[in-house]
Amino acid sequence: MYITRPDVKGQLLELTANTPQQLRQTNMSAILSVMRRSGALTGTDLIEATGLARATVIAVCDDLIQAGWVRELPAQRTAVQKGRPARVFEFDAAAGVVVGLDFGVAKTTALVADLRGNILAKATESLSEFSAPDAERLASIDKAIRTALASAGVTHEAVLVAGLGIAAPVDRAGNIPHSQPFWENFDIGIQENLRDRYGWPVLLGNDANLAAMAERWIGVAAGSDDLAVMLAGERIGFGLMESGRLLHGASGRSGEAGLLHLVHGVGTPEGIAVLARDMALLACKKGLPKTVLSTLAGDITAEAVFAAAAGGDAVAARILDDIAKRMARVISLIATFFDPELVVIGGAVAESSAVLLKPLQAELTTLMPNPPKVAVSTLGDAIVTLGAVRLALDYVEKHALELVPRA
Repeated sequence: MYITRPDVKGQLLELTANTPQQLRQTNMSAILSVMRRSGALTGTDLIEATGLARATVIAVCDDLIQAGWVRELPAQRTAVQKGRPARVFEFDAAAGVVVGLDFGVAKTTALVADLRGNILAKATESLSEFSAPDAERLASIDKAIRTALASAGVTHEAVLVAGLGIAAPVDRAGNIPHSQPFWENFDIGIQENLRDRYGWPVLLGNDANLAAMAERWIGVAAGSDDLAVMLAGERIGFGLMESGRLLHGASGRSGEAGLLHLVHGVGTPEGIAVLARDMALLACKKGLPKTVLSTLAGDITAEAVFAAAAGGDAVAARILDDIAKRMARVISLIATFFDPELVVIGGAVAESSAVLLKPLQAELTTLMPNPPKVAVSTLGDAIVTLGAVRLALDYVEKHALELVPRA
């Protein structure tokens, strides 16, 4: 049996449904997808958007009203209208909320969003140290969640699902592979802890993959189907999309950008922030002329190096030029294999990295004949958390029949 549903560009995709339950789920997902992106819609609007028959659209809308996902608005009769006024439906964005989490080595950030993805509240909890015990790390997550929920004015019962971003590979099944000890540091029972505490489904996602989801959703890459998002603050990692689908690999390692020591002119997987700090410290140790950078001494941050370059510091400018050439080599390597239309530099240093774009793009043209366009994310340090929200929203749409609106 064949039906149709819209993709993100409104085009119709042919899908198969083998059972009445699958057909009902697919029809419901198709209509919910349209309604979540729109305001009030009539049955005719939904027919045009989905390609479904009128009887199917009305039956699904009635099901969604009964389930609590959709509300029917009062009909508006015009002076010239004959017969019964058209029924008008609207997705109820307040039928529940989702939580997006970014669990890093130094802090945890939580976002609460309604079912249209509107951010209702944000909270961040810092850890005392990099090697904080598991109990403290779990407590920081719990406190960030509770603070964000309180700020949003909702209880944990209103949450339908939580998405959680971590700086580790996550496979298609949402699990962390245990082949390298470092990554095991992230597998401290977060999912089980949150499920036991709150009763929510908890979805794991790699931080770079979630960054790609966020960019394609509401970032500079909105609507781009072939996309690479490079998180390059402390360590280089990519989230890769091909034809709008995330690439995970056999065990979740797609985009990890390992073995960069084999790449001439790169040498390590260190990101922009680390390189800026280390190169500036090395320059200071060698002795600098009286410049903006030399006055920073041991108090050097990546942001300070960028600011010094903007202030005319020649040494800082050379450092940024070296970083741009290094990042261009990494991007050209990824572009050779995956051919993205767009590469987005994201993360905490993205805003400062805008100054790298011109020399980076120029270097790319010397490395490959048709380089991808490179842009800087506008989502700041919320990029992973926003991707976790998108992951949670996708789950709500896909599993609407299995969830119960809680608001």
